[in-house]
Amino acid sequence: MSTTTRLLARAVPKNGVTLPPWLHDITQSTSAAPKLYAWTPENLPRSRNNGQLQSATPKDLEKRIFILGIGNLGRLYANSLVKLGEEVPVTLVLHRKSLLEHWVSEPGIELTRHGVTEKISSFDVEWWTDETPAHGPVREICDGRKIANLLVATKAPDALPQVDRLRRYLDGNSTVGFVQNGMNKLWPPYGAIYSAHRFPSGEHPNWLVCVTTHGVFSLGTFKSVHAAPADIAMGLVLPNPNTAHAADYLVEQILRAPELEAREVPRNALWVLQLEKLIINSLINPLTAVIRCMNGHLFDQPAPELKKLMDILVDEASQILQALAQHPSSEDILSGVDSASDTNLSKEALVERFSAARLNVMLQRVGEKVKENRSSMCQDVMAGKQTEVREFNGWLVQMAEYLGLEAPNHKKLCELVEGGVVGENSLLEAYFGKNINALYHGEGRPAPSLP
Repeated sequence: MSTTTRLLARAVPKNGVTLPPWLHDITQSTSAAPKLYAWTPENLPRSRNNGQLQSATPKDLEKRIFILGIGNLGRLYANSLVKLGEEVPVTLVLHRKSLLEHWVSEPGIELTRHGVTEKISSFDVEWWTDETPAHGPVREICDGRKIANLLVATKAPDALPQVDRLRRYLDGNSTVGFVQNGMNKLWPPYGAIYSAHRFPSGEHPNWLVCVTTHGVFSLGTFKSVHAAPADIAMGLVLPNPNTAHAADYLVEQILRAPELEAREVPRNALWVLQLEKLIINSLINPLTAVIRCMNGHLFDQPAPELKKLMDILVDEASQILQALAQHPSSEDILSGVDSASDTNLSKEALVERFSAARLNVMLQRVGEKVKENRSSMCQDVMAGKQTEVREFNGWLVQMAEYLGLEAPNHKKLCELVEGGVVGENSLLEAYFGKNINALYHGEGRPAPSLP
């Protein structure tokens, strides 16, 4: 029996729930990882460069940090890491050719913090693609060597697919850090299955997660506002037991970087923090996306039925998290060698911590801090972009199925967001029926209108 087969047998629970679609597809795949080229501005047709490009040295690659995805969080990390100086080279990895062209015409990342705008352009910039350049130097990613330090700052649905595409350039000495919202897909029980299948010799990277609570919103291409400075908790989700020390360099640079306010936490504490952040994201993001409102609308004397819906969603999520904390698949996280011995992180303590009452207190506390902000999902739907609702509420639905539970209310919220439903009335009617107008009129006030 192969390693992957043994892990599959252990990961499928007794109720017969199958693997999530993303992992099922990967385990069925036998395709080779693609060869990718690193385009730079020199590869654009109108480049004035003479076509000579110095290859990266092994020492440079050991220190270089690649940031894949230059959205809001990518800009935040880039702005801070580049301030560590030339001894920590940073390369921005763009996801389409037009962004490379935009950079050539208007180079630099602009980040506004406390009303002061700072523009930094001292980055190397690349576009990674399987398309061979027709102009300028032809160079494979890292000249065909391995990536030592990679921060993945794409949207959550794209994170693992992008990393999977890069597996040709990753090994046990690589550290891959994920900074997106939502639960990382490599937590047990699925991370070991993925790693064993894609890196069968045991040479999988050290998988790092950065739970980022900073609030950042976009002003356009390469321009963001750091609206709500907060902090970062990070740790290894799935270390490579043979090369875990390889992660020290990237962790150290994130700890040193100004304005990030990062700290390293044990694996079990990281898991709990990411679960709690998921609850916040699964409430604030989709509700504000449907209503098209600022975050504060959910917390500043919301309509009784809206408050009731929030309570229902929290209660449903609470049951899932409490069951997960007690499930055998969580034992390795809570008591493994990389976890802290902390009675506050015991199964019994987590059942209380994940109670609906405690989660509601946490939600209200965070809601007060972010009430003046507009959620990332609300920004996405207003811009016509793909949302992360399947990474938030969809994760809860999928985990409920894994545990033998149901999550019909979070499932419905996924459908409302993806179906393009707009407005508080429409949201509440979907849950409570068409008598919702009577509720508002009975209180002597009209139903809320869209901004």
